[in-house]
Amino acid sequence: MERLIKQGIDLIKGIWSLGVGLAVTAWYLVNRKITVQYPKQVVPREASESFRGPIELVGQPKDPATPKCISCMMCVSACPSGCISITKQKPPKLSPEEEKAFAEAEARGEKPKRPVAPRNPATWRYNYTYCSLCACCIEACPVNSIKFSNELYLAGTSRGDFHYDLLARLKRKAAEAKAAEDAKASETKDSGSADAAAQPGSPNISQAVPEKADEASSASGQAKSEAAL
Repeated sequence: MERLIKQGIDLIKGIWSLGVGLAVTAWYLVNRKITVQYPKQVVPREASESFRGPIELVGQPKDPATPKCISCMMCVSACPSGCISITKQKPPKLSPEEEKAFAEAEARGEKPKRPVAPRNPATWRYNYTYCSLCACCIEACPVNSIKFSNELYLAGTSRGDFHYDLLARLKRKAAEAKAAEDAKASETKDSGSADAAAQPGSPNISQAVPEKADEASSASGQAKSEAAL
């Protein structure tokens, strides 16, 4: 008896699972299709904003070509795939005169402060072929210098095509953004100049109305004169 009850429960569960699956299939059957026929069609920009593509660096607000990265190596330590490699910058090299001045100051018992290395990295390389897009580097970054890109269409003929220099990529994107901004500003300026040039030649209604009124009054005066004669 218990065996029959168990078989009946399993049958009900199977029918319920089948019904849920068919409901999902029917839902997507009657709704708008999401798949696009590439390359005749492309994914809309608003849909690609939520896509997790290869990681990229975030530029500073005042200098978009310089990353916010401080070379703390937290992302390198957090990456489980080992796909990030960063090289720190070295302190600036002192001239012989400066070295002599520092040595003399130290001989006098002073503690002069030597120049330190810049915080931004010298190199920032990323191997996308190893990346699992786990976001561990993004979460570990203390200055929010890493984010996912929205690149949908990536293609290459070798693995080396997916080894990225993210510093060069950041500089290229900043240059492209500046060029687009300058082009937009130039287009706006040209449009404003065209409007200003067209303004003097446009008919002035406020001047046309008095002129017509003067013509009407002169015609009326002439008619009265003729009637008096």
